[in-house]
Amino acid sequence: MTNSRKTPFYQKNPFNPAHHENKLKEGPMKSFRKELWFELPKRRQLVNITPQVEAALQESSVREGLCLVNAMHITSSVFINDDESGLHHDFEVWLEKLAPEKPHNQYHHNGSEDNADAHLKRTIMGREVVVAITAGRLDLGPWEQIFYGEFDGKRRKRALIKIIGE
Repeated sequence: MTNSRKTPFYQKNPFNPAHHENKLKEGPMKSFRKELWFELPKRRQLVNITPQVEAALQESSVREGLCLVNAMHITSSVFINDDESGLHHDFEVWLEKLAPEKPHNQYHHNGSEDNADAHLKRTIMGREVVVAITAGRLDLGPWEQIFYGEFDGKRRKRALIKIIGE
């Protein structure tokens, strides 16, 4: 009886790291978790959290791996972009055109709440980012920074930092 099973794609894929074992580093995998808490005074605000994420990375002692940062509330976001005030203003104007806060009665979600626009803004801006860690540093591009975007503020919320690697 012959084996009619085909070799799985990942085993014959030339991009599979198993085919490049001389480039693989082995060692104990570390996992680190930290929460950042926010209670922002404005309904909408962007906060550069890159320094807090870098501090968490140093605390983790991971040298090679991945760093996930995600908003843990459905009306806030984490994203990567340039830390430039004109761009932040452009985000505010653009998001308000796409999902205006008022009038509140334009949204079916708004019954006892008035934050449907914040849910939509979060969907547009995204939930999380993943950044490579190389030689103990966040492997960001030259202008890239990590931001927490608040779209329904004035209450306590948090973002999760999860770092895995060696």
